[in-house]
Amino acid sequence: MNSSTLIFVILLLSLLSYWYAIQRSIKVAGGITRVKYLTSLPKQFGLLTALWCGVPALVVLLLWGIFEASVIDSLLVAYLPQSVAQLNSDQLGLQLNDIHILASDLANGKLLQSSLELSKSDAAHYLFQVQQNASVIKVALVVLVSASATIFITSRFSQKYPARVELEKIITALLWASSAVALLTTLGIVLSVLFESIQFFQSVPPWEFLFGTEWSPQIAMRTDQVAGSGAFGAIPLFAGTLLITLIAMCLSVPSGLMIAIYLSQYASSRLRSIAKPMLEILAGVPTVVYGFFAALTVAPLIRDLGSSVGLSVASESALAAGLVMGIMIIPFVSSLSDDAISAVPASLKEGSLGLGATPSETIKLVLLPAALPGIVGAILLALSRAIGETMIVVMAAGMAANLTANPLESVTTITVQIVTLLTGDQEFDSPKTLAAFALGLMLFVTTLVLNIIALKVVRKYREVYD
Repeated sequence: MNSSTLIFVILLLSLLSYWYAIQRSIKVAGGITRVKYLTSLPKQFGLLTALWCGVPALVVLLLWGIFEASVIDSLLVAYLPQSVAQLNSDQLGLQLNDIHILASDLANGKLLQSSLELSKSDAAHYLFQVQQNASVIKVALVVLVSASATIFITSRFSQKYPARVELEKIITALLWASSAVALLTTLGIVLSVLFESIQFFQSVPPWEFLFGTEWSPQIAMRTDQVAGSGAFGAIPLFAGTLLITLIAMCLSVPSGLMIAIYLSQYASSRLRSIAKPMLEILAGVPTVVYGFFAALTVAPLIRDLGSSVGLSVASESALAAGLVMGIMIIPFVSSLSDDAISAVPASLKEGSLGLGATPSETIKLVLLPAALPGIVGAILLALSRAIGETMIVVMAAGMAANLTANPLESVTTITVQIVTLLTGDQEFDSPKTLAAFALGLMLFVTTLVLNIIALKVVRKYREVYD
């Protein structure tokens, strides 16, 4: 039985334990008419038992999944002949991989070829048998843990048993564990990127990466090959990213903020109910569709307009990518800013109008300062979305690492180069591949700096009301 099926079985057992615990609590109370004498509701007894039934079983299943492969491989290595078990790690890994493939064929009902080595054939049959036994043991252990936990907790039921308190303790522990998982995941991502970046900077000096003006991450396979040394100056990538992001934000922030002000303060309820959902549809359009729109419509239009006034416009330009990206992130600014403005207490607006301020003055001097944290959060989210966009840039701005401030020329961004460097089979000890992690670290640092700046802006200009 695979893990997904086993998870479904655990959920089913939890539902059964929920029903059983409710019936058990009613019986402990002395009947349905005496439930009021319980210190907790029957459904709280049920939820407590369901958690006791499901959570330990899921933990056992998780631990089993973590250690199962290594334990089975250890048993397999111990079964193999001494001559095979003493091979180096690479050769032994190839042997184990072949045996796993043969065992998979046996699991699918295929017969092994008679031409196979006897040792591999025997090892495949042994591995298949061990996997079958492990599957049976896993199912039996999970069911046993679920049943034991259910019996243990229901045996403690009494009229004075604080099921609600125990349930809240478990939920608090689960919330704490979820927070810990989020923090550990973030820490793991940062450390993994950092370690690979350190390895990259051992080959390429940090000052060359941060301040170099030529990007050509090509490493020769042999010493006599043309272009034998790569250039890893990331300034053209930083400049291209900032240029496209600036164009996008110049379009999305004013437009999104004005849309939010209009929808929250001036539009009728009927118009708002139609316009806001239609606007938010833009956020659900796949970015590749925006890329098609930029490459097939916006870029040729900009090129034709530039030609008509005597300007030389590249077929793939930063302006086309920035404009389409700005259209894409307008819903992020408008929707979140609208929610922030609408959340301002109505008494503030009514008091301002009552003191003689005009609606525009009320919006400028009262509503926007009060909604500033939400608006800054919306702009920051849109900015992060623009910095991390890839498809639109690939299709509309190109992949040429040009150091230019001209929006009519072709540029590239950090995310595009990360995708390019990690596409296909790569060696993760090559500076060409490790450069992607260094670029990712730069993106992380940039996002962190933006968050710090946003927090300082909010704290400085936020209006606090009693």
